[in-house]
Amino acid sequence: MPDKILVTGAAGFIGFHLTRRLLDQGHQVVGLDNLNDYYDVHLKQARLRMLEPHPAFRFVHASLADRPAMEALFAAERFERVVNLAAQAGVRYSLENPHAYIDSNIVGFMNVLEGCRCHTVKHLVFASSSSVYGANVTVPFSEHHPVDHPVSLYAATKKSNELMAHTYAHLFGLPTTGLRFFTAYGPWGRPDMAYFSFTKAILDGRPIDVFNHGRMQRDFTYIDDIVEGIVRVLGQIPQPDPAWDAANPDPADSSAPYRIYNIGNNRPVELLRFIEIIEECLGKKAIINMRPLQAGEVVVTCANVDDLMRAVAFKPTTPLEQGLRNFVAWYREYYQS
Repeated sequence: MPDKILVTGAAGFIGFHLTRRLLDQGHQVVGLDNLNDYYDVHLKQARLRMLEPHPAFRFVHASLADRPAMEALFAAERFERVVNLAAQAGVRYSLENPHAYIDSNIVGFMNVLEGCRCHTVKHLVFASSSSVYGANVTVPFSEHHPVDHPVSLYAATKKSNELMAHTYAHLFGLPTTGLRFFTAYGPWGRPDMAYFSFTKAILDGRPIDVFNHGRMQRDFTYIDDIVEGIVRVLGQIPQPDPAWDAANPDPADSSAPYRIYNIGNNRPVELLRFIEIIEECLGKKAIINMRPLQAGEVVVTCANVDDLMRAVAFKPTTPLEQGLRNFVAWYREYYQS
């Protein structure tokens, strides 16, 4: 049955793709975004231009941190489900502008939780991040591992979101599900991400900075797989786990209606191999500057997706070679390069 769904961050990379999918399924979607200038606003506006002709879509230009605007939106619309994807993203930028992360990721998320609580939303799905695993070196990363040692403020805000959501699930019975995304990539992606900036630099003949001297691995997850996971989880309203043991608490679930899932490809790729694939797609070699590891970065990410598979019978499968080919084809068409 079609629902009225709020997607925050609808002009963003994942939000745009998710909104298109939900509209194709017949849902009514209200998309919220503040269109900030963290990266190219023209790209965000181009995504919106593809959404706005749809009769079941309405765009709201507002910030999550604007409490009166958020209260008015929830009161007027009476959403059945909410997907919170709006956030200040980026590990490195959190070293430069920490207040932006508190405003959007903490204050903004609080406003989302209050809107859901006060207006009886059936299910809140929110974006967390693989960054929450922080100093953990046990791979693959499992939702059942503790995540108490973040190494960036961005990661700390995402961990905070999980704690805040659990509190609302426990106190008010608000069904909440957090999704830890692992390095999403694909067409219409974010210019601040490595695959995007590497592609641009290689085509322009400029050098690329490769951190930790290339000794890094990432669990790159194609956007269609990310969206499929979100859609399936959105339809799976969490229930309290009667077997949850307070004496041996499992971080992945709860006696409250709360769950956490990884969404990752479960196949980490060496950074230098990742660059090789981009070179193959472009037919052009990269000029590489080897650099040391940056503050706030982790060396390896790899998702255990067993819980996601058990819950919704899905795990990401798109090979990196195919996903990057799709991205490069879009990039060349969009930028006429």
